[in-house]
Amino acid sequence: MKPSSSSVNGFYAFLAHGLDDLEGCFESNNFMSLQFLEKAIALLRSVHADLAHLVQKLHLPAGEKWLDEYMDESSRLWEACQVLKTGISSMETFCATGAGMISALDDSHRSNPHLTRQVMRAISVCRRGLVGLEGENRVTVATRIAPLSLRFDENIPAESKLNGFNGFRGVLLASRNVSCFLLTILVWGLVHWWPNSSATTSAAVEGLLFSGSGFMASTSRLQQRVEAEVERAGGRPGILLFEFQRVRACLEELREELESGGGHDTESGSIQERVQSLRVWFGLLRNGTENIALRLDDFLDEIVAGRKQLLDI
Repeated sequence: MKPSSSSVNGFYAFLAHGLDDLEGCFESNNFMSLQFLEKAIALLRSVHADLAHLVQKLHLPAGEKWLDEYMDESSRLWEACQVLKTGISSMETFCATGAGMISALDDSHRSNPHLTRQVMRAISVCRRGLVGLEGENRVTVATRIAPLSLRFDENIPAESKLNGFNGFRGVLLASRNVSCFLLTILVWGLVHWWPNSSATTSAAVEGLLFSGSGFMASTSRLQQRVEAEVERAGGRPGILLFEFQRVRACLEELREELESGGGHDTESGSIQERVQSLRVWFGLLRNGTENIALRLDDFLDEIVAGRKQLLDI
């Protein structure tokens, strides 16, 4: 049963429970899948909603510094989600290019079973779109994500300060660190992963041993699993999304088979199987990213609503 987050200690327990649930759905065979990212977004939204709910129960003084600190953190969430939406928009453009390539392959099959320049040109356009997408995302991360510092806060205040404003500062720090970790996962999956972009450090984990910080153990376990999978996958900078990587692999397999002469015509059974596989993965990628975009829109609305609620206190 989900712990109640109506108290400070309950909020810490809620964080640990949510992270443990997320680790429970982690699957190495389809690392960084759309399903996993959807669950990460769901937890991110729950953290934000439960924090706003808890703050209203802490009887905080109106107009004091705690409100500025909350507004700063919600602004960080807003900007990070806007970057994620930019990455998804670029992914949707890539999917549209893929749909055009599939259409070209279908037209070639119907009109001329032999390999045509039109088919190879369509594949080349799609491959260039993939490279261009990752290049644009790399720049986006450098210019818009890096300044947000999505890392665990290593400047841990004294426990007495964490208890300030009836424990608000402690839960805000916990919320910030968990949110940064979840946002980092989403950025790696949907926008760009790059070397040395870890969301936390051992020093930060050791430093966060204040009251109620058992959630840090849950965070650390999940982080280690995620980073181990990145290393196992070869540590290639770029978009880690499982469905995107399947599209990349299917595209390369199709191109290599066509260029090798293994199928001089598009009626080859092997070629048709590869085209169908590519069609399926493009469909999953398109539908999944559209769904995530809708979830992000809902989250942005929730951020606005949460800010208004606390301003009205």
